[in-house]
Amino acid sequence: MARVPASVVAAGGLVGGYGVARWTKKRPLGGVALAAAGAVAAREWRRRGGNATAAGLSAAYVAAFAGSHPLARKVGPWPAVFSVAGGMALASWAVTRCQERAPRG
Repeated sequence: MARVPASVVAAGGLVGGYGVARWTKKRPLGGVALAAAGAVAAREWRRRGGNATAAGLSAAYVAAFAGSHPLARKVGPWPAVFSVAGGMALASWAVTRCQERAPRG
């Protein structure tokens, strides 16, 4: 079975978490979706790069979520969510890709 890249899971968690919260009008339910995707992504980040990579990218995931709130006041909610999701996907891809290429020793 093919794995879904952690970058896609993380971006999907940010977009999906907001979408669930908005459409159900239940913010905690959106938080569950956000946290579940973050946990799945963190597991893959740990598998690919170790604990430090997982911790750093998990912190970036939380920062992206938090950063989307003030950004939404400037550009609107959906553009803010898509912006931070894209940034998170790019960060995840770049870090895990660089670690795949780095010699392990």
